[in-house]
Amino acid sequence: MDIISSLEEIERPLKNAVITIGNFDGVHIGHQALFHTVIEKAEAVGGTSVAMTFDPHPLHVLAPNGARPPMITMADQKAELIAKTGIDVLLCIPFTHAFAAISARSFVVDLLLERLGMRAMVVGRDYSFGRNREGNLGLLRQWAAEMGFEVLVIDWIQGVTGDADRISSTHIRQRVMDGRMEEAKRMLGRYYQIHGLVAGGRNRGGKLLGFPTANIHLQDELCPKQGIYAVTVEHGGSTYKGVANIGFSPTFDDHQFTVEVHILDFHQTIYGDPIRVNFIQRLRDEIKFNSIDALALQIHKDVAHAREVLADLL
Repeated sequence: MDIISSLEEIERPLKNAVITIGNFDGVHIGHQALFHTVIEKAEAVGGTSVAMTFDPHPLHVLAPNGARPPMITMADQKAELIAKTGIDVLLCIPFTHAFAAISARSFVVDLLLERLGMRAMVVGRDYSFGRNREGNLGLLRQWAAEMGFEVLVIDWIQGVTGDADRISSTHIRQRVMDGRMEEAKRMLGRYYQIHGLVAGGRNRGGKLLGFPTANIHLQDELCPKQGIYAVTVEHGGSTYKGVANIGFSPTFDDHQFTVEVHILDFHQTIYGDPIRVNFIQRLRDEIKFNSIDALALQIHKDVAHAREVLADLL
Protein backbone atom coordinates (compact mmCIF):
# COMPACT_ATOMS: atom_id res chain seq x y z
CA MET A 1 0.00 0.00 0.00
CA ASP A 2 1.23 3.48 -0.90
CA ILE A 3 0.79 6.14 1.78
CA ILE A 4 0.35 9.74 0.63
CA SER A 5 0.55 12.28 3.42
CA SER A 6 -0.19 15.50 1.53
CA LEU A 7 -2.13 16.55 -1.56
CA GLU A 8 1.03 18.10 -3.00
CA GLU A 9 2.48 14.60 -3.42
CA ILE A 10 -0.17 13.78 -6.03
CA GLU A 11 1.41 14.86 -9.33
CA ARG A 12 -1.21 13.31 -11.61
CA PRO A 13 -4.68 11.78 -11.14
CA LEU A 14 -4.80 8.16 -10.05
CA LYS A 15 -6.07 5.59 -12.51
CA ASN A 16 -9.87 5.19 -12.18
CA ALA A 17 -9.74 5.92 -8.46
CA VAL A 18 -12.41 4.27 -6.34
CA ILE A 19 -12.48 6.19 -3.07
CA THR A 20 -13.91 5.92 0.42
CA ILE A 21 -13.47 8.70 2.96
CA GLY A 22 -13.65 8.78 6.76
CA ASN A 23 -11.80 8.90 10.04
CA PHE A 24 -11.80 5.08 10.20
CA ASP A 25 -10.89 5.11 13.89
CA GLY A 26 -10.57 1.49 14.94
CA VAL A 27 -10.72 0.13 11.38
CA HIS A 28 -13.63 -1.98 12.65
CA ILE A 29 -15.58 -4.53 10.62
CA GLY A 30 -17.90 -1.80 9.28
CA HIS A 31 -14.88 0.06 7.90
CA GLN A 32 -13.49 -3.20 6.56
CA ALA A 33 -16.74 -3.76 4.63
CA LEU A 34 -16.29 -0.34 3.00
CA PHE A 35 -12.72 -1.17 2.03
CA HIS A 36 -13.67 -4.54 0.56
CA THR A 37 -16.34 -2.88 -1.58
CA VAL A 38 -13.80 -0.29 -2.75
CA ILE A 39 -11.33 -3.02 -3.68
CA GLU A 40 -13.95 -5.05 -5.57
CA LYS A 41 -15.12 -2.00 -7.52
CA ALA A 42 -11.56 -0.94 -8.33
CA GLU A 43 -10.82 -4.42 -9.67
CA ALA A 44 -13.98 -4.29 -11.79
CA VAL A 45 -13.00 -1.00 -13.45
CA GLY A 46 -9.27 -1.67 -13.63
CA GLY A 47 -8.65 1.14 -11.17
CA THR A 48 -6.99 2.12 -7.91
CA SER A 49 -8.57 1.50 -4.50
CA VAL A 50 -8.17 4.54 -2.25
CA ALA A 51 -8.96 5.26 1.39
CA MET A 52 -8.84 8.90 2.45
CA THR A 53 -8.52 9.74 6.12
CA PHE A 54 -7.36 12.66 8.27
CA ASP A 55 -4.67 13.43 10.81
CA PRO A 56 -5.27 14.78 13.34
CA HIS A 57 -8.87 13.79 13.97
CA PRO A 58 -11.07 16.70 12.81
CA LEU A 59 -12.44 17.28 16.32
CA HIS A 60 -8.90 17.97 17.56
CA VAL A 61 -8.90 20.99 15.22
CA LEU A 62 -12.54 22.08 15.24
CA ALA A 63 -13.14 21.57 18.98
CA PRO A 64 -9.67 21.78 20.60
CA ASN A 65 -11.08 22.66 24.02
CA GLY A 66 -14.19 20.52 23.83
CA ALA A 67 -14.92 16.86 24.31
CA ARG A 68 -12.68 14.85 21.99
CA PRO A 69 -12.90 11.10 21.66
CA PRO A 70 -9.76 9.16 22.60
CA MET A 71 -8.36 7.28 19.64
CA ILE A 72 -9.05 3.56 19.24
CA THR A 73 -6.15 3.42 16.80
CA MET A 74 -3.26 5.85 16.49
CA ALA A 75 -2.26 6.98 12.98
CA ASP A 76 0.49 4.41 12.44
CA GLN A 77 -1.66 1.53 13.67
CA LYS A 78 -4.60 2.69 11.53
CA ALA A 79 -2.38 2.72 8.45
CA GLU A 80 -1.12 -0.76 9.24
CA LEU A 81 -4.64 -2.14 9.63
CA ILE A 82 -5.88 -0.51 6.42
CA ALA A 83 -2.90 -1.93 4.54
CA LYS A 84 -3.93 -5.43 5.66
CA THR A 85 -7.29 -5.05 3.90
CA GLY A 86 -5.58 -4.76 0.51
CA ILE A 87 -6.26 -1.08 -0.23
CA ASP A 88 -3.85 0.29 -2.87
CA VAL A 89 -3.45 3.86 -1.61
CA LEU A 90 -3.98 5.49 1.78
CA LEU A 91 -4.31 9.26 1.50
CA CYS A 92 -3.80 10.76 4.95
CA ILE A 93 -4.80 14.43 4.70
CA PRO A 94 -3.46 16.91 7.29
CA PHE A 95 -6.70 18.30 8.73
CA THR A 96 -6.55 22.07 9.16
CA HIS A 97 -9.02 24.95 9.43
CA ALA A 98 -8.28 25.76 5.78
CA PHE A 99 -9.16 22.22 4.73
CA ALA A 100 -12.33 22.32 6.84
CA ALA A 101 -13.39 25.50 4.97
CA ILE A 102 -13.47 23.81 1.54
CA SER A 103 -16.98 23.81 0.13
CA ALA A 104 -18.73 20.55 -0.63
CA ARG A 105 -18.67 21.22 -4.39
CA SER A 106 -14.98 22.17 -4.42
CA PHE A 107 -14.19 19.05 -2.39
CA VAL A 108 -15.82 16.85 -5.02
CA VAL A 109 -14.80 18.71 -8.18
CA ASP A 110 -11.34 20.07 -7.38
CA LEU A 111 -10.05 17.40 -5.04
CA LEU A 112 -11.80 14.13 -5.80
CA LEU A 113 -12.42 14.42 -9.54
CA GLU A 114 -9.64 16.64 -10.87
CA ARG A 115 -6.75 15.92 -8.51
CA LEU A 116 -7.47 12.28 -7.58
CA GLY A 117 -9.22 11.11 -10.75
CA MET A 118 -12.21 9.62 -8.95
CA ARG A 119 -14.26 7.12 -10.93
CA ALA A 120 -16.46 5.91 -8.07
CA MET A 121 -17.07 6.63 -4.40
CA VAL A 122 -18.10 4.18 -1.68
CA VAL A 123 -19.91 5.65 1.34
CA GLY A 124 -22.16 4.76 4.25
CA ARG A 125 -25.73 5.95 4.51
CA ASP A 126 -24.86 8.82 6.87
CA TYR A 127 -21.99 10.28 4.84
CA SER A 128 -21.58 14.07 4.84
CA PHE A 129 -18.76 16.25 3.61
CA GLY A 130 -17.51 19.76 2.93
CA ARG A 131 -17.66 22.99 4.92
CA ASN A 132 -20.05 22.70 7.87
CA ARG A 133 -20.99 19.22 6.56
CA GLU A 134 -23.07 20.91 3.85
CA GLY A 135 -22.73 17.98 1.45
CA ASN A 136 -24.98 14.97 1.92
CA LEU A 137 -25.83 11.76 0.12
CA GLY A 138 -28.60 13.36 -1.95
CA LEU A 139 -26.30 16.09 -3.22
CA LEU A 140 -23.55 13.58 -3.92
CA ARG A 141 -25.90 11.46 -6.04
CA GLN A 142 -27.06 14.56 -7.93
CA TRP A 143 -23.49 15.54 -8.77
CA ALA A 144 -22.62 11.97 -9.69
CA ALA A 145 -25.33 12.02 -12.35
CA GLU A 146 -24.15 15.42 -13.63
CA MET A 147 -20.40 14.77 -13.56
CA GLY A 148 -20.19 11.13 -14.52
CA PHE A 149 -18.95 9.30 -11.45
CA GLU A 150 -20.62 6.50 -9.52
CA VAL A 151 -21.77 6.43 -5.89
CA LEU A 152 -22.05 3.10 -4.06
CA VAL A 153 -23.84 3.15 -0.72
CA ILE A 154 -23.39 0.23 1.65
CA ASP A 155 -25.60 -0.54 4.61
CA TRP A 156 -24.44 -0.27 8.19
CA ILE A 157 -23.40 -3.49 9.84
CA GLN A 158 -25.54 -4.19 12.88
CA GLY A 159 -24.06 -5.05 16.24
CA VAL A 160 -22.93 -8.61 16.80
CA THR A 161 -23.50 -8.54 20.54
CA GLY A 162 -27.24 -9.07 20.66
CA ASP A 163 -28.26 -5.41 20.43
CA ALA A 164 -29.62 -3.43 17.51
CA ASP A 165 -26.91 -0.76 17.46
CA ARG A 166 -24.86 -0.50 14.30
CA ILE A 167 -21.16 -1.10 14.65
CA SER A 168 -19.42 2.23 15.11
CA SER A 169 -16.31 3.71 16.67
CA THR A 170 -18.51 5.32 19.33
CA HIS A 171 -20.02 2.00 20.40
CA ILE A 172 -16.61 0.32 20.43
CA ARG A 173 -15.18 3.07 22.65
CA GLN A 174 -17.98 2.52 25.12
CA ARG A 175 -17.38 -1.23 25.24
CA VAL A 176 -13.66 -0.71 25.88
CA MET A 177 -14.31 1.93 28.57
CA ASP A 178 -16.72 -0.52 30.21
CA GLY A 179 -14.13 -3.32 30.12
CA ARG A 180 -16.29 -5.43 27.81
CA MET A 181 -13.37 -6.60 25.74
CA GLU A 182 -15.05 -9.63 24.16
CA GLU A 183 -17.79 -7.41 22.71
CA ALA A 184 -15.24 -4.88 21.48
CA LYS A 185 -13.36 -7.69 19.80
CA ARG A 186 -16.43 -8.85 17.89
CA MET A 187 -16.95 -5.31 16.58
CA LEU A 188 -13.30 -4.71 15.73
CA GLY A 189 -12.67 -8.11 14.23
CA ARG A 190 -9.61 -8.41 16.50
CA TYR A 191 -8.66 -7.80 20.13
CA TYR A 192 -8.36 -4.22 21.29
CA GLN A 193 -4.71 -3.26 21.36
CA ILE A 194 -2.50 -0.53 22.79
CA HIS A 195 1.14 -0.13 21.95
CA GLY A 196 4.12 1.91 22.99
CA LEU A 197 7.63 1.87 24.38
CA VAL A 198 8.36 0.17 27.68
CA ALA A 199 9.11 2.88 30.23
CA GLY A 200 10.75 2.78 33.65
CA GLY A 201 8.30 2.16 36.46
CA ARG A 202 8.45 2.51 40.22
CA ASN A 203 10.81 -0.46 40.60
CA ARG A 204 8.61 -2.41 42.98
CA GLY A 205 6.81 -5.01 40.83
CA GLY A 206 9.73 -7.40 40.85
CA LYS A 207 11.40 -6.43 44.11
CA LEU A 208 8.35 -6.15 46.37
CA LEU A 209 5.83 -8.41 44.70
CA GLY A 210 7.87 -10.88 42.67
CA PHE A 211 6.11 -9.84 39.47
CA PRO A 212 8.19 -7.49 37.29
CA THR A 213 6.13 -5.33 34.97
CA ALA A 214 6.52 -3.49 31.70
CA ASN A 215 5.03 0.00 31.91
CA ILE A 216 3.45 1.84 28.97
CA HIS A 217 2.62 5.55 28.85
CA LEU A 218 -0.53 6.17 26.81
CA GLN A 219 -0.88 9.17 24.48
CA ASP A 220 -4.32 9.84 23.02
CA GLU A 221 -5.24 6.16 22.97
CA LEU A 222 -8.47 4.90 24.38
CA CYS A 223 -7.78 3.36 27.78
CA PRO A 224 -9.77 0.33 28.95
CA LYS A 225 -11.63 0.48 32.25
CA GLN A 226 -9.44 0.29 35.34
CA GLY A 227 -8.85 -3.23 36.52
CA ILE A 228 -6.94 -6.44 35.92
CA TYR A 229 -6.87 -8.06 32.46
CA ALA A 230 -5.69 -11.22 30.79
CA VAL A 231 -3.62 -10.03 27.83
CA THR A 232 -1.22 -11.15 25.16
CA VAL A 233 1.95 -9.19 24.56
CA GLU A 234 3.77 -8.88 21.23
CA HIS A 235 7.51 -8.20 21.40
CA GLY A 236 10.32 -8.84 18.98
CA GLY A 237 8.26 -10.99 16.66
CA SER A 238 6.96 -13.27 19.42
CA THR A 239 3.71 -13.28 21.39
CA TYR A 240 3.50 -13.99 25.12
CA LYS A 241 0.77 -14.39 27.71
CA GLY A 242 0.40 -11.72 30.37
CA VAL A 243 -1.59 -9.93 33.04
CA ALA A 244 -2.17 -6.18 32.88
CA ASN A 245 -3.09 -3.75 35.64
CA ILE A 246 -4.71 -0.45 34.70
CA GLY A 247 -5.23 2.05 37.48
CA PHE A 248 -3.69 3.72 40.50
CA SER A 249 -2.28 0.79 42.52
CA PRO A 250 -4.38 1.74 45.60
CA THR A 251 -2.48 -0.59 47.92
CA PHE A 252 0.52 1.75 47.62
CA ASP A 253 -1.47 5.01 47.99
CA ASP A 254 0.67 6.95 45.54
CA HIS A 255 -2.26 8.02 43.28
CA GLN A 256 -0.25 7.62 40.07
CA PHE A 257 -2.07 6.21 37.05
CA THR A 258 -0.23 3.40 35.28
CA VAL A 259 -0.64 0.71 32.66
CA GLU A 260 1.55 -2.17 33.84
CA VAL A 261 1.96 -5.57 32.20
CA HIS A 262 3.48 -8.67 33.75
CA ILE A 263 4.62 -10.95 30.92
CA LEU A 264 4.35 -14.58 31.93
CA ASP A 265 7.44 -16.80 31.73
CA PHE A 266 9.50 -13.91 30.38
CA HIS A 267 12.89 -12.83 31.74
CA GLN A 268 14.28 -10.29 29.28
CA THR A 269 15.08 -6.64 30.01
CA ILE A 270 13.08 -4.63 27.48
CA TYR A 271 13.21 -1.00 28.66
CA GLY A 272 12.79 1.25 25.64
CA ASP A 273 11.52 -1.55 23.41
CA PRO A 274 8.17 -1.32 21.57
CA ILE A 275 5.47 -3.76 22.67
CA ARG A 276 1.84 -4.32 21.79
CA VAL A 277 -0.73 -5.39 24.35
CA ASN A 278 -3.94 -7.16 23.29
CA PHE A 279 -6.74 -7.08 25.87
CA ILE A 280 -8.46 -10.45 25.97
CA GLN A 281 -10.67 -10.42 29.08
CA ARG A 282 -11.18 -8.27 32.16
CA LEU A 283 -10.60 -10.39 35.27
CA ARG A 284 -11.54 -8.13 38.18
CA ASP A 285 -11.66 -4.61 39.60
CA GLU A 286 -8.57 -2.96 40.99
CA ILE A 287 -8.94 -2.99 44.80
CA LYS A 288 -6.90 -1.94 47.82
CA PHE A 289 -5.33 -4.68 49.94
CA ASN A 290 -4.33 -4.45 53.59
CA SER A 291 -0.75 -5.53 52.93
CA ILE A 292 1.77 -6.16 50.18
CA ASP A 293 1.65 -9.88 51.01
CA ALA A 294 -2.11 -9.93 50.45
CA LEU A 295 -1.64 -8.15 47.10
CA ALA A 296 1.08 -10.60 46.06
CA LEU A 297 -1.21 -13.53 46.92
CA GLN A 298 -3.98 -12.05 44.76
CA ILE A 299 -1.58 -11.52 41.87
CA HIS A 300 -0.72 -15.22 42.02
CA LYS A 301 -4.44 -15.94 41.67
CA ASP A 302 -4.73 -13.43 38.80
CA VAL A 303 -1.86 -15.11 36.96
CA ALA A 304 -3.49 -18.52 37.37
CA HIS A 305 -6.80 -17.10 36.14
CA ALA A 306 -5.10 -15.48 33.15
CA ARG A 307 -3.42 -18.75 32.23
CA GLU A 308 -6.85 -20.40 32.13
CA VAL A 309 -8.32 -17.64 29.95
CA LEU A 310 -5.35 -17.67 27.59
CA ALA A 311 -4.87 -21.45 27.45
CA ASP A 312 -6.38 -21.85 23.98
CA LEU A 313 -4.82 -18.70 22.47
CA LEU A 314 -1.10 -19.50 22.59
